[in-house]
Parts: sequence; C-alpha cells; structure tokens
Amino acid sequence: MKILAIDTSNQPLAVALYADGQVLSYRETNQSRNHSLQLLPFIAEMMTEVQWQPTELERVVVAQGPGSYTGVRIGVTTAKTLATTLGIELVGVSSLLTLAANVEDSQTLVVPIFDARNDNLYGAVYQNQQVIWPDQHTNINELVAFLTTTTAPICVVGEYTNFVEQLTTNFGARISFGQDGENQPHGAKLAQLGATAMPVALPDAFVPNYLRVSQAEADWQDAHPDEVGQNYVEEVN
Repeated sequence: MKILAIDTSNQPLAVALYADGQVLSYRETNQSRNHSLQLLPFIAEMMTEVQWQPTELERVVVAQGPGSYTGVRIGVTTAKTLATTLGIELVGVSSLLTLAANVEDSQTLVVPIFDARNDNLYGAVYQNQQVIWPDQHTNINELVAFLTTTTAPICVVGEYTNFVEQLTTNFGARISFGQDGENQPHGAKLAQLGATAMPVALPDAFVPNYLRVSQAEADWQDAHPDEVGQNYVEEVN
C-alpha cells in the first residue's frame, strides 16, 4: 500500500511516503515557520523523488491532534482534501501516540507531552503503543497523580522542559526523558501506525481532535449556553 503521512500538529513538521514497510522519502523540520507554505511543496518534491503519481496513492495518514489549532487544521484539511479528491483512504492517528511511538521499550510507560502553558499540557500514557491513560488536556499535577498509581519505568518525551523538576522530584531514578530525535514526531512512525489496524475514516465526518475549545469558542459558549454542543461545521457543509 502506498501511503502519504502528514503531521503539522505542532511546531515540528513531518511528512513521509511509505510503502511495503519502508519509508521511501521524508521531510522533517522543527522551525517556527508557516506549515501551510511548506507542506504542499514538500509533498510535490517527495512524489517526484519516488516517481509516484498522485493517483497511485492509496491512503493518507494524518496526525489528528492535539496540538496547535492552526497546525492541526492545516494537516487535517490537506488530508481530507486529498482523500476526497483522489478517492483514497483516510486514517487519523493521535499526535501524542505518534510521539510516544519513538520509544519502543514495551516495559516502559511512555508519556508524550505537548506544553499547553501555565502548567497545563496535552498528555497521555502509553505502554507498547497501548493506551494506559487517554489523550487529554490536563495539568502537571493530574499527570503526576496518575503516574503515582503505577510502578513501571517512565519515559517522558516531547515538550517536557517546564515539567522536569516536578517529575524528577516525584519519581527520581524511575523516570527518564527523551533524547534528541525522541522528542520530535517522525513521519515514518506516523505512517507505520496508520498502515496497521487504525480505522479508516469518512472524510466528510473526519474532524481534528483539539481536546479543548479555543478561547474564542469558550467565550462564545459562555454567551450562548443553550447552543453548546451543536456542530456548526456539519450544518454549514
């Protein structure tokens, strides 16, 4: 199966072309640039490198969130457009799971983190790529409280800098932190995850997984409490 994998959900950008268990081409950056300007040129370059035509693609795999609102939207919108236009399969993968997949020790609890500021974070706990504590927008105290109920070694990956002191204080030698490339999502890992048992989505119904509403949406909901929960995207479409 010929797969295009896309992750624009946070500051790093990762794109890969994958087939028959091999990554044939990839692009990765970790710069504060506009992913909307980089993504399509990267895809075009990679397709040329491997001499694929768009019609040869069979599946597009996208990091579905959580992460940057704008970043998640760029990747999801591109993936939905390609899936619809080309008539190919669409698979969404958790951005946190993509990061957690960098650690392959099946005995270790892997804690992927995206810093959401003010002691808040997007986080989860995985072991051998299985969910132990589901993706959520939470705070460091709640994460620590959950981890204290476990006994396995812990490895934290991603944007953990602001939480190192508290985590180390609580877990000491039991905890380790990702090194170098372990802290950045990779298109190869995303493609591998999306090539396996992930469910295929209907493009029209596929939506980002933000895990929380934006401030503008929260303000609107406060002003319109009787209308919370309506799917206006669905209605407009």
